[in-house]
Amino acid sequence: MACAAAVLLVSAAFVVPRLATERWRDSIYAAAAPIFGHWYPHVGWGTVPALAIAAAVVLYGPALAARLSWPRLLLATWGTAFAWAFALAMVDGWKRGFTRRLTSGHEYLYEVPGVHDIPAMVRGFAGRILDYQPDSWTTHVSGHPPGALLVFVWLDRIGLGGGAWAALVCVLAGTSATAAVLVAIRALGAPGRARAAAPYLALAPAAIWIAVSADALFAGVTAWAVALLAVATDPRRTRPGLAALSGLLFGFGLFLNYGLVLMAIPALFVLAVRGLPGVRAALPALAAVVTVVAAFAVAGFWWVDGYHLVVERYYQGIATTRPWTYWVWGNLAATVCAVGLAAVAALPLVFRGLRLPDPRALADGRGAAAVLANSTAALRVWRTRLDPAAVLAVGGLVALLAADLSGLSKAETERIWLPFEIWVLAGTALLPRGSARGWLAVQAGGALVLAHLLMTNW
Repeated sequence: MACAAAVLLVSAAFVVPRLATERWRDSIYAAAAPIFGHWYPHVGWGTVPALAIAAAVVLYGPALAARLSWPRLLLATWGTAFAWAFALAMVDGWKRGFTRRLTSGHEYLYEVPGVHDIPAMVRGFAGRILDYQPDSWTTHVSGHPPGALLVFVWLDRIGLGGGAWAALVCVLAGTSATAAVLVAIRALGAPGRARAAAPYLALAPAAIWIAVSADALFAGVTAWAVALLAVATDPRRTRPGLAALSGLLFGFGLFLNYGLVLMAIPALFVLAVRGLPGVRAALPALAAVVTVVAAFAVAGFWWVDGYHLVVERYYQGIATTRPWTYWVWGNLAATVCAVGLAAVAALPLVFRGLRLPDPRALADGRGAAAVLANSTAALRVWRTRLDPAAVLAVGGLVALLAADLSGLSKAETERIWLPFEIWVLAGTALLPRGSARGWLAVQAGGALVLAHLLMTNW
């Protein structure tokens, strides 16, 4: 039923703009709405490799995921995800699908040659956010904190300038998020769930937008922040150093994309599993986040000021005409395209994994009232029965819905929400093992259809 509802949602999102007036259709600024791109049936050099990778994962992925050693599973998942993303990009060709994705006049690389003094750039960054100024930042640079531009400036400084290197770094970081999700699930006590999710993560339709967009980089950074937090707060052995590293990644994520403040939600879901000891173990992470924010403030950029200016810039552009009444649900249709129907089909199982246990079971012979009267005991019992994959999936889903309801995400969310979508895919671990090949085929089929029928902007 969940899958059928998702199919109807996606169908409506594609059909409604075609039935609307031309003026309304133009106002949504997405020729292939709800996907940002245009209709362009085509094949390319990546078609055959993509088909081969999809077939291999469908046929052998579940079995390999069950028997590979843990390090090899992580490498295999990451490597397959990278190959899958690269093959889908090559459907559009080497230049159009890979090297030129980040070099347009709206992108980060356009501004890199003009950054001669990094400290001066950071100090003056906020003053160039608003549009209609002689020195206004390009669309993507203005819409993000300075950390996003800094990454590409740093790459240029170390000799990795240009579209090819930038694309490679983004795809490597974005696909590494698949391994981060597995690490987080295992660290929270469900190694079997991690193995079950691995083929779905490797073959995610989101690979279309991982190759190539800067949001793939953002997804990789924050995915490892969550994964390291899960590892660092293990009550059997807390790791303050890893917690601090997690906080540094969370903190830097705030300066990659303003919306990544919502990654606090998956982090809180991780701590919900860990309980009060986990909260104490996470204090170094909080200190590290504060340190990053303070460092940027000392350098001359205050995050809150930048956020308010970006909201103003947002409404200086096409956001004023894009109808929220369409995009509030069209965004979700685009998300379905990115996570695939398997992730949607898993949602009922995900919510079941968070269900409160039967009070009679909690009573354990002492009477339900006696146990429920002690809320701490009841919460402890419930927490021990949480399914880690379900917790992480709901954390990503809640963050995604919060972004949708903010009204600051109208279109392009299949790309913008990659940091949240990767966690929604964790829920596929709960799908019945016997149906894995079928669901993987659905995932691959959806991605291949989108990649060959549409020319996406990313």
